[in-house]
Amino acid sequence: MRWTPGGVSDNVEDRRGSSGGFGGGSGIRLGLGGILVLGILSLIFKTNFFSLLSGGGGSVSVGQPSTTQSRPLNDPGEQREVQFVSFVLDDAQNTWKQVLPRYGAQYRDAKLVLFRDAIDSGCGFAQSATGPFYCPRDQKVYIDLGFYDELKQRFGAGGDFAQAYVLAHEIGHHVQHLLGVDSKVRQMQRARPELANQLSVRLELQADCLAGVWGHSTDQRNILEAGDVDKALNAASAIGDDRLQRMAGRGVNPDSFTHGSSADRVKWFQTGFKSGDVQACNTFAQ
Repeated sequence: MRWTPGGVSDNVEDRRGSSGGFGGGSGIRLGLGGILVLGILSLIFKTNFFSLLSGGGGSVSVGQPSTTQSRPLNDPGEQREVQFVSFVLDDAQNTWKQVLPRYGAQYRDAKLVLFRDAIDSGCGFAQSATGPFYCPRDQKVYIDLGFYDELKQRFGAGGDFAQAYVLAHEIGHHVQHLLGVDSKVRQMQRARPELANQLSVRLELQADCLAGVWGHSTDQRNILEAGDVDKALNAASAIGDDRLQRMAGRGVNPDSFTHGSSADRVKWFQTGFKSGDVQACNTFAQ
């Protein structure tokens, strides 16, 4: 991906030097193992246990327990990542400022919070094992940069554009929030708890599609390099629910999916990337 290292976005809040704490929110976020347990309990008791996690958040983000050690704040590699996510953040948000008015809405910038190990977000306490997530209560995206090490080392999905896809997906949740999609989904989940997981999957796949819409813009502006799209598709495939369940040593159970299968995540990113059209991202009509 063509970009020039530079400064840090005004929309980045760097809390890597702060320790996380409890309080200030009601949400609870779990890693992959906890999410799989809740999925099994939901099936057994026919109750949406995932609703206990959201705390008003846009989604439950799936992650693996971190096995990498935190790097020092002045580590050159991590500083490059800070500058890269700043570039992607600004580029994606500037793109949505141009795109969203075509669909009757105005775009407002989200903040990106960088943290280590744990953070007290507007949606509750979260750990790095959660993976990146968006909180609609404070309209902020939260990322522990160590996740990118996990993405490359554990999931085999490295490269700049793979990292960019992850952030663009979370910004996609912000777009959904501005359009009111997430609140409608929560209403439907409360009304039809037996469909809670299916609706969560639809919400996540739409965020993948919206990430693809931004990707389409980067392609039109010749920012992409050869192989970038494949890296994004590899990242989308790597964190599909079916692959995560296999990695956890469990059988694949579509009824417990919250983000979608690898194939579906790839499909919807491609849909947004090829069309560049928000209206093509109506995952709820499929």
